Amino acid sequence: MALYVQKFGGTSVGSVERIKAVAEKVKGFRDQGHQVVVVVSAMSGETNRLTDMAQALNDDPAPREMDMLLSTGEQVTISLLAMALQQIGVPATSHTGAQVGIHTDSAYTKARIQRIETEDLKADLEAGQVVVVAGFQGVDEDGNITTLGRGGSDTTGVALAAALGADECQIYTDVDGVYTTDPRVCSKAQRLTSITVEEMLELASLGSKVLQIRAVEFAGKYNVPLRVLSSFEDGPGTLIVAEADQDEDAMEEPLISGIAFTKNEAKLTLLNTPDVPGVASRILGPIADANIEVDMIVQNVAPAGDYTDFTFTVAKGDYKATKKLLEETVIPDLGGGELRGDDNIAKVSLVGVGMRSHAGVASKMFRVLADENINIRMVSTSEIKISVVIDEKHMELAVNALHKAFGLDKADIESE
Repeated sequence: MALYVQKFGGTSVGSVERIKAVAEKVKGFRDQGHQVVVVVSAMSGETNRLTDMAQALNDDPAPREMDMLLSTGEQVTISLLAMALQQIGVPATSHTGAQVGIHTDSAYTKARIQRIETEDLKADLEAGQVVVVAGFQGVDEDGNITTLGRGGSDTTGVALAAALGADECQIYTDVDGVYTTDPRVCSKAQRLTSITVEEMLELASLGSKVLQIRAVEFAGKYNVPLRVLSSFEDGPGTLIVAEADQDEDAMEEPLISGIAFTKNEAKLTLLNTPDVPGVASRILGPIADANIEVDMIVQNVAPAGDYTDFTFTVAKGDYKATKKLLEETVIPDLGGGELRGDDNIAKVSLVGVGMRSHAGVASKMFRVLADENINIRMVSTSEIKISVVIDEKHMELAVNALHKAFGLDKADIESE
């Protein structure tokens, strides 16, 4: 007997018929003698519908009230799935995040899990129940409902698997695994049979929407076996593994595992800022205090050496707030400077552990983009990834050209 935590996304539970199909899939595991915890998202489109209603009433709704509102989407799904399981003879109990004991901090709309109380959940499992849990949500120390941010149901699933010591956490979605890039942008994208946690962490952080980054972090930190599967067809999916499990000889292959991209980026540049120690902290400190995450950073030194241009990127949703903060707080503190912004950019990234042992990946990437007449505006690198910022209009062209140039069009790809 094994313990599985199975997470089903919004598309997987997007209608009554699909909820019935999920119930049958869960029943199949339970009939084999396994214990099952099911984590579900809101039905597809529901979170957007609730958000639209909120914004129709208030241009800037309070984060606490947004969490109270958005958490209801998952509560609908857990009750419907529990009913569907009971209808086919499977004992099931639904639980909200608060009821199952998922405790978070108080950072509304993007809370972080602090601890999970598993006693009641384990008792239900031992009693033969399938436990259906609302993803995406928890409760803070004051009893306020919190949400974990978009994609937070993945985090709920992996966190529960870690807390329970589950044999595997299975993420069921509308795709049958992790692909070399988004098949909707590149028709020749291929499914990976496996990928390392390290590579998946990079892909998730760089814009891949298959898994939320915090879910991958949990899997890596607590060594949770994680598999991405399709809700609608059978198949092995993609297994996300620790790098220690990989074949060391295969590390010699000059393999790029995937190409991530996102349009959810905005670039801001402060021109003519003083080139003195501490200026970066004076720029980024107030932004961090506002809980705004900064991604790529480039600082240039003017020929005279007295002034510098400081460029960084943030999420497009934070663009206006960051711009206002710079104009009203940072620039006056620096004694002047000119601000320029651009929210029509995209970030394209190559990811692969093969970069560690093979030179020339960056130069090849830049040559491919140059051949397509695509200008690079910013560059950022790490051991296993290279990211570039380009104009948004060139994103699809860049992804397809790089996918072909690095040999990702071939079938039966395995990241090692």
